[in-house]
Amino acid sequence: MNTNFTQLQHQTRRHFLSSSGVGLGAIALSSLTGGLSRADIPIDPTTPLAARRPHFDAKAKRVIYLHLTGSPPNLDIYDYKPELVRRNGQDCPDEFLKGRTFAFTSGVPKLLGTPRRFSQHGESGTWLSDAVPNFHRFADDMCFIHSMNTDQFNHAPAELLIYTGSPRSGRPSMGAWTTYGLGTENQDLPGFVVLISSGVQPNGGANSYGSGFLPSVFQGVQCRSKGDPVLYVSDPAGMDRGIRRRSLDTLKELNQLQAQELGHPETITRIAQYELAYRMQASVPEVMDISRETKQTQDAYGAQPGESSFANNCLLARRLVEQGVRFVQLFDWGWDFHGTSAGTGLTGGLTDKWAMTDKPIAALIEDLKQRGLFDDTLIVCGGEFGRTPFREGRTAASEVLGRDHYPDCFTMWMAGGGVKGGYNYGQTDELGFGVIENKVTPHDLQATILHLLGFNHEQLTYRFQGRDYRLTDVHGKVIADVIS
Repeated sequence: MNTNFTQLQHQTRRHFLSSSGVGLGAIALSSLTGGLSRADIPIDPTTPLAARRPHFDAKAKRVIYLHLTGSPPNLDIYDYKPELVRRNGQDCPDEFLKGRTFAFTSGVPKLLGTPRRFSQHGESGTWLSDAVPNFHRFADDMCFIHSMNTDQFNHAPAELLIYTGSPRSGRPSMGAWTTYGLGTENQDLPGFVVLISSGVQPNGGANSYGSGFLPSVFQGVQCRSKGDPVLYVSDPAGMDRGIRRRSLDTLKELNQLQAQELGHPETITRIAQYELAYRMQASVPEVMDISRETKQTQDAYGAQPGESSFANNCLLARRLVEQGVRFVQLFDWGWDFHGTSAGTGLTGGLTDKWAMTDKPIAALIEDLKQRGLFDDTLIVCGGEFGRTPFREGRTAASEVLGRDHYPDCFTMWMAGGGVKGGYNYGQTDELGFGVIENKVTPHDLQATILHLLGFNHEQLTYRFQGRDYRLTDVHGKVIADVIS
């Protein structure tokens, strides 16, 4: 296309080097990749969300990712440490403190054994605490990764690393990469939907579900269970569907003229987004209306039509994936258990928080099973890092127990979508200070999720500013042992 945009591209040194068939850029790239061609997904900009096939047969067709913003205390939920309980109140060994910096703790803190009661469940004998009573009956459906490790101990960078592969803003999120690779099975709905509960945005802000340098059509669309399902999609006062249609047709003509003149691909994407928004006006309110569910189903989740809650969002997640949405991201704020108040303590506070969450998560698993969706829907649940095996410094003298941020080890779990049920992967030491078996990084987790969706994570790439980017950056290995 002989356009101004293309002409400007060809005036840059980087574009010349990357496109020259016999130039230095091509020679260098060939030597690094062994002659392999780039693996960008061929996208028709007029239908960017059209369903596409992955690299190989997938075990999972869709993902529901439950992010517990703030990071739950794994030592009080999933990772039982009897030795830590035995040594409760002792000074933390110097070997675990030397040269270390913690978010809110200095000096020599006291070891903190869990105040929760643990017991074994299912044929797998998985240890779970009394904080998650509704998980007990699903122990044989869940795959626990006890050896998660990150290099970030502040919320926003750690969250961005989990979702975008980088602790800094600007990279595409996991959901955006998924819809870039797979599209969506329902052209009347977004491929990537975000649901937020507890009234607070993710720590990484919109970057945690953004599209970065991918076309903006792949970014997460935030939907709400109370009020307008999607902000700014409803027709303004005084505008009916006919006027809306004529307005969009006029905008389409103007955008097409701009596309012909400048050739910018985002202009074509904008046309597709306007058309999707028009279709969403009819499709989204219907799928977001949980009053259409039976009273029995609503009660199982603890959902209340017209309200905003994690329970409602879990039920909405099932409705959305049932209608063909590829990636549903639930963010629930309030998991930063420092113990600075009763609500962030490891006894009553943790009990209350899980009372609002483990019931709807259990209902989601059961509901997906009953509808035949569990085996090809991957559920992922966790936070951005772990919590310390010792008491947080600020609350050391308090009656309320709490833990500080801790990047060295934490637990996440997956279920359905091709992972082993009743499986515990990785191990931490007897006090919960470090991984001693099968360390898993955020990039390993990302590589595994993409593999379950049918992608070689090294080949799902997008060229930006002269180089090929991928979700896993230059890292990541598939955790083969957790795949069924």
